[in-house]
Amino acid sequence: MQKVYFKTFGCRTNQFDTQVMMSKLKDYELTDDELNSDYIVVNSCTVTNGADSSVRNYISSMKRKNPDAKVILAGCGSHSKGESLFEDKKVFGVIGHSEKENINTVLKNEQPFYQIGDLEHIDTTIVEEFVGKSRAFIKIQEGCDFACSYCIIPQVRGAARSHKEETILEQINKLASNGFGEFILTGTNVGSYGKDHNTSMAKLLKKMSQIRGVRRIRIGSLEPIQIDDEFMELLSEPWMAKQLHIALQHTSDKMLKLMNRRNTYKTDVALFNRIAAKGYALGTDFIVGHPGEDEKEWKEAIDRVKELPLTHVHAFSYSKRDNTASATMKPEIRGNIAKERHKELTTLIKAKNYAFRRSHNSGLEVLLESGKEGIFHGFDQYFNKITVKSDEDLSANWVRLEDVEVSHEGNKAKI
Repeated sequence: MQKVYFKTFGCRTNQFDTQVMMSKLKDYELTDDELNSDYIVVNSCTVTNGADSSVRNYISSMKRKNPDAKVILAGCGSHSKGESLFEDKKVFGVIGHSEKENINTVLKNEQPFYQIGDLEHIDTTIVEEFVGKSRAFIKIQEGCDFACSYCIIPQVRGAARSHKEETILEQINKLASNGFGEFILTGTNVGSYGKDHNTSMAKLLKKMSQIRGVRRIRIGSLEPIQIDDEFMELLSEPWMAKQLHIALQHTSDKMLKLMNRRNTYKTDVALFNRIAAKGYALGTDFIVGHPGEDEKEWKEAIDRVKELPLTHVHAFSYSKRDNTASATMKPEIRGNIAKERHKELTTLIKAKNYAFRRSHNSGLEVLLESGKEGIFHGFDQYFNKITVKSDEDLSANWVRLEDVEVSHEGNKAKI
């Protein structure tokens, strides 16, 4: 039986899409050895020019290391760079998002192929197992209706569209019966779920929580304007992970306008303070070095970050993405300045995170991943990573930790 290796780049949505493809393999063997595989399926990311480069470099390296393997390009990069890579014969085949559920048939193509499909597809696959995971990712929607200046994703994922509620709940039922207790909701723009089906994220969460075996639910990322009163009412529920990731992207109103964002700092700070008062850790995305971010805007931005009750940050130095509005904006910010600002921001949030962990070091509910040599890792309800030492095999087990040792490097405990 021929062997297939999957290489996944990018976000949790891509991780889920890879699991979908894995679950559809019927006539092939899944392998974790890329050098001895017959097919290499590259689930690509195209969020920045740098992401494209990483994918291209990987494909080139595999052509050298495993020249007999047939490389198949999937994911967002298929829609932005797939045609050129195919024409240059860098890959054997290209498939778009709508074709991934047909992966078993697609691999049987004996001749090079380019099957890009459309950007209106919604998966119907029920994923019953997650290879090598103790937490389950559940994709609840596709696409995005926002038009942020720096982002190409709506062009390669399509408009926002929700998965059917019954499909999502059936998937969670099966995963819960297979031993999964923590579920992470993901998608291109998760908070837009339900608006095309006359329902909402909050209504879905309530139904999920009633499924036997569901212990904790996390939400990948939300936009500030998507958090309404119906959602706020759920924040005291015991099954909600006590951490939310709310994408601000910046705290300068001038920069938010340039980025064509729908949030403002005044409403953002009020929202964050309201949620933090309920005992939540709060994370955000933040882009530094976007064109137009001069010293005045940066000073205002960092002063405002100091005011926010933030505990986590995904900080990105702006990277030009061709075919976006931001790519033509001036003045551009020099790379060394963006790097300094990135360091200033992440150092500040690390200090905030340390202070939060010191005041939240007991009563921690942790789902441990698989470990080795008595060392296990997992995340608590606040999405802080914890290292647990134990003589027992605690893989995929829940533990409650008291008096955790907190340091700048991280949290540790011994059982």
